Amino acid sequence: MEIVCLDLEGVLVPEVWVEFAKVTGIDELTATTRDIADYDILMQQRMSILKQYNLNIDDIQAVIATLSPLPGAIAFLDWLREHFQVMILSDTFYEFAQPLMRQLGFPTLLCHRLIIDEENSVSGYQLRQEDPKRQAILALQSLNYKILAAGDSYNDITMLHQADVGILFNAPVYIAEKYPNLPAVYGYENLQRALINASERDIS
Repeated sequence: MEIVCLDLEGVLVPEVWVEFAKVTGIDELTATTRDIADYDILMQQRMSILKQYNLNIDDIQAVIATLSPLPGAIAFLDWLREHFQVMILSDTFYEFAQPLMRQLGFPTLLCHRLIIDEENSVSGYQLRQEDPKRQAILALQSLNYKILAAGDSYNDITMLHQADVGILFNAPVYIAEKYPNLPAVYGYENLQRALINASERDIS
């Protein structure tokens, strides 16, 4: 049995913080895991900016409510579920994901939680566990599943290396060049082809 594990933002939906940056006009919030490999540094930077501009969870959720999946993402996910079991492994937060998950038909999602204080400000975050994407892959492999995984950012690399087949999808060229051992594909049709090819190969 095979399971396809996908990153969420940049793969199926827009980057939430980038879209929030566009609405607020705060350029510093455009930084993502494509830019900063250390997730804690990135989140501390984000929380500091939110505090500086007096922005809270309601402000972020209001922007998220206006977002839609990336063009072609829903059809791709529908196709994927016809051929594989599917799981989303993301460094987003449940407090962000609900509206987008509804549009995607509520696929299984493993991610993190925000810590919200009494003033509705984002005061911290709680990781599901350290290196959570790789740990999820390891757990599924311990159940004798073969894992095909796709992601686009630095925080996906350990997941992609642990998977039986790891694929960089729509990754920036500088990330693809840094990890030449990982195949890089662009566009959902090419990702479909890569997953089918990987499934047909003996990856045991």
